[in-house]
Amino acid sequence: MKKILLFCVSCMILSCGTSSKSNVSSTKESKIKLVDPAKYASTITSEELKTMLYKYASDEFEGRETGEKGQKMAVEYLKEQYKAMEIPTPLGGDNYFQEVPLEKQKASEANISVNGKSFKSFEDHIVLAASESMEISVNDIVYAGYGIDADNHSDFKNISVKGKIVLVKSGEPKDTDGNYITSGTTEETKWSSGRQSLSSKKIAATENGAKGMLLMDGDLFSKYAPYYIKQAESGTSGRLSLKSNEPSMMMLMINEELAKALHSTILEDNTPKILNTKLDIAIKNKSEVIISENVVAFIKGSDKPDEIIVISAHLDHEGIKDGQIYNGADDDGSGTIALLEIAEAIKMAKNDGNGPKRSILLLHVTGEEKGLLGSRHYTDNDPIFPLANTVANLNIDMIGRIDPKRKEGERNYVYLIGSDKLSTELHNISEDVNTKYTNIELDYTYNDENDPNRFYYRSDHYNFAKNNIPVIFYFNGTHDDYHKTSDTPDKIEYDLLENRTRLVFYTAWELANRTERIVVDKASK
Repeated sequence: MKKILLFCVSCMILSCGTSSKSNVSSTKESKIKLVDPAKYASTITSEELKTMLYKYASDEFEGRETGEKGQKMAVEYLKEQYKAMEIPTPLGGDNYFQEVPLEKQKASEANISVNGKSFKSFEDHIVLAASESMEISVNDIVYAGYGIDADNHSDFKNISVKGKIVLVKSGEPKDTDGNYITSGTTEETKWSSGRQSLSSKKIAATENGAKGMLLMDGDLFSKYAPYYIKQAESGTSGRLSLKSNEPSMMMLMINEELAKALHSTILEDNTPKILNTKLDIAIKNKSEVIISENVVAFIKGSDKPDEIIVISAHLDHEGIKDGQIYNGADDDGSGTIALLEIAEAIKMAKNDGNGPKRSILLLHVTGEEKGLLGSRHYTDNDPIFPLANTVANLNIDMIGRIDPKRKEGERNYVYLIGSDKLSTELHNISEDVNTKYTNIELDYTYNDENDPNRFYYRSDHYNFAKNNIPVIFYFNGTHDDYHKTSDTPDKIEYDLLENRTRLVFYTAWELANRTERIVVDKASK
């Protein structure tokens, strides 16, 4: 990171950064001279981005796998950059690390019997979730059909599962025309099949108060069982999850034989009911608790310090596999280094007396590759600043390359995802800022919640969006080196990285300095 230079010419008095279509300056404001943010954006250079990225995505950092040595080196590097720039931490003193408690999953084993008949781990059942070792003995369970809980169809509507073990089966029924009941179309839904169905049914059971769920899914069971057997033999899966102080719902996947022992007509019967059956479950949880870290730095606003703009990027990558280092230069070394350069530009403005009106939180999150864990911890468990005070999240994840699948359009582009999902005003500001300053082709190809790639759900902005905080996700798309050892710094397009980084800076500048906080006009229920 370069040293912050002092400009010999003092800046004009700070007002709003750019004039957008949605924010016409009042007569009073027009009398105030505007600060030109281009002065500070010019400090974001391809040369400095390159120098830092060659360091951050080097073999020295061992692929930055969450919880491992390389990730610890990465957070120390980021901390030292912020200390060198004299950007403080919101946590006080020298503490730039928000601790993120995680569990490294190990294959749990269970002893299960139904009416006295025993069933075997990995042959008949797999423990998918158990926050602690436990023993359960019940004389009845609740059968909830397909375990669907949608607006137009709910298997939980006429039966209570609160405090109960619930049995459900995979799939989703269709109507007489062959359409799925929740969508009315032949297109699969989140209830229909696969991992998304598993997650949706777990959430439905949890929200209806179940203490445990048994899911019969023959297709997934045949795929999962060999993987879990391998886990048990090796003693660890490497899979991480957030550790919660509250016990999570126990969940097991079971095969057809065990399901029929619980409910003999489960294949034909879709009607929820109480099943009088003796079920005994004893689970041994073997997970290991580890601590990872988000890195946080803070530039306090001058006029509206309690209103927060969060700029984020994930600091982790895939680590070392089979002795090979996954450097993650684009994913997400590019976003991490971009965030440092943006921080420096804003700090320079503050040093000149032109600091942002609203506060800026610079948030480097851990565990993105493990399931958006660091950002979920921030939003769900330990928001350093109240979510109600959070104006927007600008999330940067892979902005240094070109998508080879993109055959048409300018080389100088970036995919934007989410800008119009919660705030029309945010989208308009983003467009206006780009037109005025960077002239990048803004591509909305993946700005669709139903996109099969599901990019809207796959980076850290989503944990803000689900809390009705407006977001923009900046992304260059995947490429042949995505999640491979070949994602190295020499393949980064540094001129594009510079321009995309400046776009994020200008957008943050406008959001931080405009008179009124942006309006959330499309909040989800």
